[in-house]
Amino acid sequence: MNQAAMNRAAKKSLLFAIAAFAAGTAQADAMNPAALRQTVEQFLQVQSAGLPGKVTVTVGNIDARMKLAACPAPEAFLMPGSKAWGKTTVGVRCAAPTPWTVYIQANVGVLGNYIAAATPLSQGQAITEGQLVTMQGDLATLPASIATDKAQVLGRTSNVSISAGTPLRLDALRSQPVVKNGEKVRLVSSGNGFSVSSEGKAVANAADGQVVQVRTAAGQAVSGIARAGGLVEVAF
Repeated sequence: MNQAAMNRAAKKSLLFAIAAFAAGTAQADAMNPAALRQTVEQFLQVQSAGLPGKVTVTVGNIDARMKLAACPAPEAFLMPGSKAWGKTTVGVRCAAPTPWTVYIQANVGVLGNYIAAATPLSQGQAITEGQLVTMQGDLATLPASIATDKAQVLGRTSNVSISAGTPLRLDALRSQPVVKNGEKVRLVSSGNGFSVSSEGKAVANAADGQVVQVRTAAGQAVSGIARAGGLVEVAF
């Protein structure tokens, strides 16, 4: 090989080396997709702490072709109206040295217990212990108002007929009235060192803890909190 050929080969090798170095530097200065995934996963773990069940966080695919500048402190956030529950979208942003924002799909599964009908339930039928069964599943795939404890539904009635195996929704159940329209009730009021009671007549149905209006013997309308046993607590 003559000197000219050797010089050309040396130059070519040098150019290859410079290109490889530049590519490596650019790769080092890019945001690692694994770091993005970890940021989203850790954020959702914190946001979902305290949920009623075993939480599993799954982060969606991150496009490896996405070129983002390296960020020393990426910040994850939820979009307005979003929550760390079921399918969700998490934003990740960088403030410096190069500002950018990306959005990453994720799923938060919550394995826990919920209450379902063990037998068919008729509309208006008071629910008893033997009509209930505890089941396990992903609560994030069920309605937000799903019952997770039998105590939440015992004694209540359904607004519709429910088939066996159907998860029970609290917004589809009605509490049994402890005060009924037209029935006599006892108005009670107590405080520091005193207690007063009188009789009246309820003008509506009310479950325990609900506000109900009562008409006194003198014809005055008062409002109070319905309690079991036909009592209405009134604040004076």
